[in-house]
Amino acid sequence: MQYLLDANVFIEAKNRYYGFDFCPAFWDWLIQKNDEQIVFSIEAVYKELTEGNDDLSTWAKSYKNTFFLSPDNSTLAQFTTVSTWAMSQDYQQTAINEFLSVGDYYLVSHALGNQMTVVTHEIPSNSKKKIKIPNACQDLGVQFTNPFEMLRSQNANFVLGST
Repeated sequence: MQYLLDANVFIEAKNRYYGFDFCPAFWDWLIQKNDEQIVFSIEAVYKELTEGNDDLSTWAKSYKNTFFLSPDNSTLAQFTTVSTWAMSQDYQQTAINEFLSVGDYYLVSHALGNQMTVVTHEIPSNSKKKIKIPNACQDLGVQFTNPFEMLRSQNANFVLGST
């Protein structure tokens, strides 16, 4: 199984769960799993992460060419499927416009085209004001999970070393 990480996975990790200063093992694990061709993200997420000038931006820039995938032919072939799905739902037009203009659209398209599992902190919602990644994934047959379940399924283990 290959995983495709949403921007909020990185942002929440940095800000809350796995700060660079107290849990570098998380970030090392991401790179290890990327080297093993298991964990990735996409260029659109890279662009979002590098808008700031912080540790996360620096980290993302260090792995631009290996961790963050460009749209491939399989992804491009799914753009129409995902956009047609979004426009055929009962979402407000502003929600559709936003979804089609941000990384979520590219993330779902890439996962659909490459049979990858999307990893996000988002949860499904019945709101018509915003298209949530899990709603798109459910309707389009794309697997999705949260970062904690991904870590468990991959037997991640962040253990303190001897000092």
